[in-house]
Amino acid sequence: MRIAILGCGAMGTVLGAFLTKNGISVDFIDTYEEHIKELNKNGAHIIGKTDFTVPVKAITPNQMEGIYDIVFLFTKQTANKDTLPKLLPHLGENSTVCTLQNGVPEPFVAKYVGESRTVGGAVLWSATFSAPGVSELTQDVSNLDHFFDIGEINGKITYRIQKIAEILNHMGAASISTNLMASRWGKLVNNACVSGMSAACGCTFGEVFQNEKARACVSYLGREVKVCCEAEGYELPPLVLGLSPASLSLKNQEQFNENQQMFIYMYSFAPGAKASMLQDLEKGKVTEVEMINGYISEIGRKHGIPTPFNDTVIEIVKKIENKELPLSMSNLKYFNDDWFTYNMYKAR
Repeated sequence: MRIAILGCGAMGTVLGAFLTKNGISVDFIDTYEEHIKELNKNGAHIIGKTDFTVPVKAITPNQMEGIYDIVFLFTKQTANKDTLPKLLPHLGENSTVCTLQNGVPEPFVAKYVGESRTVGGAVLWSATFSAPGVSELTQDVSNLDHFFDIGEINGKITYRIQKIAEILNHMGAASISTNLMASRWGKLVNNACVSGMSAACGCTFGEVFQNEKARACVSYLGREVKVCCEAEGYELPPLVLGLSPASLSLKNQEQFNENQQMFIYMYSFAPGAKASMLQDLEKGKVTEVEMINGYISEIGRKHGIPTPFNDTVIEIVKKIENKELPLSMSNLKYFNDDWFTYNMYKAR
């Protein structure tokens, strides 16, 4: 069986290194030639919450040959329009593309490779790209009961999704979901809320929660995600330790406090980590904000649901991309104080 990881930035490199270390042969595919060179020369070096180096095979997309049975897609969604057409010649009738990208990428991927070849999943750990050949696992995964939520778009339990779970299990447990899209919305809570604020404020996850207003914005972003999710006909899954996402409703002070404590706990294991969108901003790259927070705003418009917090994250991040705003906590001023229903910047 031929397996590839297409898009070997931080997350793809960490996954590939763990799979290789545990006996799964996988091709690392990425456009960053210096990274590819270092991977082939010195192996994939994973640091942070672990420390190991493993020899790997790495190539650029134009070096792909033959047909792959399984491709784990880890590119940024911003690259999909360029990446997926180049992948098509290397997919057979029974090949499978498992998108592990942020947001809700399955419908877009399926348009290119076909729904019959598309599955997806959410990644429940975090990583940061450190240098060519080196990626940092920023989350203590010893506390995770599973590392991946994966599934078929139609929710069926098929042989191929079981096979993908078996492969991913070589890094950590993969849970097969019969409601993939609800799982996607669950991960979108993290991507849109905490990662969105990390990018908009130019700071680490820990620094988001150290700031009263930024912390409150996270809660309000979460409420918008929940309302939009329900409007689409899905119910958010438990977000952490079996907790219900009911606190995202923010109907009272008590719910708000519980909501903040939930987020603080979720990110207490990676306070120094940065959102991938922030890492892109620091490198002068275009971010996935339109595919993450923009997806919430799009669903909001579809159902007539106001999404001022997600709209503002998009506005701030796009202006940072265009060099119109700095990477600074001062960007919090663009979140209007009148939008906060309660006087509750502080979790009590």
